Amino acid sequence: MSTEQTSVDRFDSLLEKRGITRRRFLEFCGVVAVTLGLSEALIPSIHEVIAESVIGKTEGKLTPVVWLELASCTGCTESFAQVDTPDVATAVLDLLSLNYSETLSAGAGFSLEEAKEQTIEAGGYILVIEGAQMEGWDGNALRIANNKGTEIVKHAASKAIAVVNVGSCSVDGGWQAAAPNPGGAIGIQKFLNKVKDAGEIDYEIPPIVNIPSCPVNPEHVVAVLVDELLLGKHPDLNKQNKPSLIFDQYIHDNCPRRGHFENGEFVYKFGSEEEKKGYCLYPLGCKGPQTKSNCPIVRWNRRVSWCVESGAPCIGCATADPTTNKNNWVSVNTPFLKRFRNIHLGSLIFQPVTVSLIVGGVVAGLLVIHGIGMKAAGRTKGAPFETMRKWDRKHPNRAVAAQASTEDKEESKEGGDK
Repeated sequence: MSTEQTSVDRFDSLLEKRGITRRRFLEFCGVVAVTLGLSEALIPSIHEVIAESVIGKTEGKLTPVVWLELASCTGCTESFAQVDTPDVATAVLDLLSLNYSETLSAGAGFSLEEAKEQTIEAGGYILVIEGAQMEGWDGNALRIANNKGTEIVKHAASKAIAVVNVGSCSVDGGWQAAAPNPGGAIGIQKFLNKVKDAGEIDYEIPPIVNIPSCPVNPEHVVAVLVDELLLGKHPDLNKQNKPSLIFDQYIHDNCPRRGHFENGEFVYKFGSEEEKKGYCLYPLGCKGPQTKSNCPIVRWNRRVSWCVESGAPCIGCATADPTTNKNNWVSVNTPFLKRFRNIHLGSLIFQPVTVSLIVGGVVAGLLVIHGIGMKAAGRTKGAPFETMRKWDRKHPNRAVAAQASTEDKEESKEGGDK
């Protein structure tokens, strides 16, 4: 029996102990293939590569993962952990040597922090960051194990082979960075570039991969890690450092309700007949036409469903942009259930509808005031009505009415002669 076969068998045995059958894992490999834009013919290869990484490298050095939990709701971790049966993504990340995670680790306190330090010192790890960086109060807005969150990230990124930002909070600050942002929340990529430019770190920033969504889709995270193992390189990234094959196509293009949009069939109110028929949710604030993600293809919970399919409009959580200096995805897309986005003018936030009502009210008020002034000035009576124009009275033979009458008589006469 070959080494590869032995590795696969041992790996499948580990999965069985976690309640995951070989068939189910191969289905998961199919999801990974779709997410990466690969042919389904590569499913066995993906299976073997993961098995070889988990089992084959156990005798050497297993690729470690350090998962930092910054300012967040732990929703991205919950995306992995809170399921009714053992989740494939959870098992794979666990088998990829998850050396440090405040939420998932069994250890705590000094021993856990020591494991993190040992992993960082050894290097060669993948740094996964969940949550926003908090710069407020000189970095004291977030402290972990008596250390500033800002210093933790700078130290943890120093020897990482890649920084994978999971969830929109780590990409552009997320909910924490929404106005008024008192804690100074910021995305990880922007933070690392900022401290690099300021000379606060002397190492080259590792390759950064941004995987937005709120929370992050576990298949997206595992697909990126498998891409590292399968191809031995980082996935192709767009200008926002997002995996191109995942975040370069609009949700609207693959939405199952797209046909209703083209036919002009929309839902304007929840609980209506249109909603029961599954019409397009665009009037209720769906951000699918301006959000890029493969959510309709990969979906959630082992491809069971996704936001729009479950009856909720897309809120555009994947629009998180680490490169912009403007408002983040929460500030831009809220309120989620309204068609129009909020307008931001400094600290003022309002809806376009509100502006139109105010402007319309002001114009109507000015027209009323103008009418009252015209009435008071006596300019609304108008000039006396003339029964005949003054010129016509002075030239009765050349008046328009007289000419028309003369022409009619001549036409009548000519008709009679004929």
